[in-house]
Amino acid sequence: MSKQPYNQFLNRPPFTSSLANNHKGAAPESTPPDGQEPAATPPAEAPAQEDPKKKLLDSISQLGQTNVPQLESNIYCMTIIGQVEGHIQLPPQNKTTKYEHLIPQLVAAEQNSKIEGVLVILNTVGGDVEAGLAIAEMVASMSKPVVTLVLGGGHSIGVPIAVAGTYSFIAETATMTIHPIRLTGLVIGVPQTFEYLDKMQDRVVSFIARHSNISEEKFRELMTRTGELTRDIGTNVIGVDAVKYGLIDEVGGLGKALKKLNELIEKARNGEGRVLQ
Repeated sequence: MSKQPYNQFLNRPPFTSSLANNHKGAAPESTPPDGQEPAATPPAEAPAQEDPKKKLLDSISQLGQTNVPQLESNIYCMTIIGQVEGHIQLPPQNKTTKYEHLIPQLVAAEQNSKIEGVLVILNTVGGDVEAGLAIAEMVASMSKPVVTLVLGGGHSIGVPIAVAGTYSFIAETATMTIHPIRLTGLVIGVPQTFEYLDKMQDRVVSFIARHSNISEEKFRELMTRTGELTRDIGTNVIGVDAVKYGLIDEVGGLGKALKKLNELIEKARNGEGRVLQ
């Protein structure tokens, strides 16, 4: 039986349907000439995996810092830079730290068993009062040791965040501006507006007094002092003075802050734990 009739027989139904199903989507194979070996089929390329460095850079560009799972240290560093942005979105030219970005990171650091301590670095002019208090309460309620470090400035609502940690540091040249809170936008001139501001001010003052060594009376004195700030009432406290007033625990920089945090982590490992303030 010749090859040609045999091939014609295979090309008839039902063989054609089964062959089509078996080779559906496959490219037709070419038969090499006699005496030549078939060409080797190049291996399929593996799907390109996303570069971890690119993921890290994307995270830095979006959040201003790395994610908790990508850190190889047992210390998580969280930065609060510029203005604390709350319920109102600030103009794009403002350097801001969004509180809705910080809160999930604090939750992740609290839940991650590999993270044993948190370092909070501040260089902020303040911002939204309720957003700043929310961050401060989150920091203060963590079960892991937290050390705060004020670099440059920790002004206005940055003060409660700076004192919320287990231990606080301030750079020698850093400053903290203490002044009363204020409202922006439409303000109704009724006694209830003053009462609302007074209650909000009490929340800030009482939090700072509970989490630092300054008394409410002394803090209110610094807050209402006149003649020091050119366009406001209050006090501009520099590094050493912040420690003298009892706002901050110690003057120091990054080295001292990390050393203290490691000491607190070692105490936590030994079972001493952290006493919530």
